[in-house]
Amino acid sequence: MGTTFLMAFALMLVIEGLLPFLLPTLWRNTFRRITEFTDGQIRFFGLSSMLVGLLILFFIR
Repeated sequence: MGTTFLMAFALMLVIEGLLPFLLPTLWRNTFRRITEFTDGQIRFFGLSSMLVGLLILFFIR
């Protein structure tokens, strides 16, 4: 289980690094806009992201 977790974490880092590496200006502008969101909007996106991840895990298993 530890190896699987580390592999998932490594894959997440690779995916998270793609946009800043390939399109740094777009990433910077997007990040700047995200910092202007309210706390409620940020929480909504975080919750949505977790739910989509759980659904993907559910369907994979």
